[in-house]
Amino acid sequence: MSAGEPGVRARVGDWGIAVGVAAALLTTGLSGLTGPAGQRSAVTVDVLGYALLAVGGLALAVRRRAPVAVLAVTGLCAAGYQAAGFDVPAVGYLFAVYAAVRAGHRTVTVVTSVALLALLPLAALASGLHDTGQAFAQARGALEIAWLVAAGAAGEALRQAERRADEAERTREETARRRADEERLRIARELHDSLTHQISVIKVQAEVAVHVARRRGEDVPPALLAIQEAGREAARELRATLEALRDDDTAPPRGLDDVTELVERARAIGLDATLTIEGRQDGVRVPTAVDRTVYRIVQESLTNIARHADAATASVRIDCRPDTLAIRVDDDGRATPDTAPTPGLGLLGMRERVTALGGRLRAEPRGDGGFTVQAELPVEKTS
Repeated sequence: MSAGEPGVRARVGDWGIAVGVAAALLTTGLSGLTGPAGQRSAVTVDVLGYALLAVGGLALAVRRRAPVAVLAVTGLCAAGYQAAGFDVPAVGYLFAVYAAVRAGHRTVTVVTSVALLALLPLAALASGLHDTGQAFAQARGALEIAWLVAAGAAGEALRQAERRADEAERTREETARRRADEERLRIARELHDSLTHQISVIKVQAEVAVHVARRRGEDVPPALLAIQEAGREAARELRATLEALRDDDTAPPRGLDDVTELVERARAIGLDATLTIEGRQDGVRVPTAVDRTVYRIVQESLTNIARHADAATASVRIDCRPDTLAIRVDDDGRATPDTAPTPGLGLLGMRERVTALGGRLRAEPRGDGGFTVQAELPVEKTS
């Protein structure tokens, strides 16, 4: 939070200081009237002087948000109540000097202070004092140069301390970001060195086997086709992962738009899979994190069905509601409540993704047979 946007506690503290300074000025003003009484309109001038004392203190409540304006107001109030015959130190102006210098307005503060130092003796003379020496003495008592220097120095010291703290924080963030980048690149190299070759071998061998079988006029086993397609998908996924690791500004991974391809791929290996998407509006997209989580849930569900369910059919339904995106994947496999499978890493990964987004996941066998995966993800759609 910036200095120009104080929090609730800071605002309460500012008002406490402002009220305290105003009260101190008014209390001092009760015994600080100067000048011959006959030369003042007692009621009018006194009311004006007390009003200026109060304003000169209460203006400090907004010194963080408008330090230059408060500097001008407190300075004018100090000169005004001196002219009204109140020999009261310019305490509010000193607070304003501190706030303005802390905010970085050093030049404006110096110019304003010099002008006020020149104006105060004139204000003292306007109050009814005819002795120039006495007027200068009163002005010096209202605003000592030493007080000004001390207030300005305090503000500058705190400004420098805050600047150094900000620089240290930026340095820490840059160091952490650099280390994260280095670690990301190291992981990318490890994945490339350890997995790319093996996946390429699997993919090439499967494609050669399919090619040879077709060339001989033999039926290609569905399992071999599944291996071939899984190898291609693994290569694509690994390539996308490596690109994301090497450059975190790359395009996001696959999402809702690519679910159709997942279902078509499931059909290609013999699974009678259907896809239904309800409530989707053209030109309206869900957040990236939700988008990619939808894809991963459908992908993992269809992969589990192909590997473990021994199912003939599968259905994928996605409902795009105003504030929720609901996913349901059903199969007619052999799972039953009595033979519930032990959750593997795929289901655990899905649950972690959904929970991280504040959603809910249910994955369990149905009473009439088959397995169901249901997820609800909260969304705030953006066009």
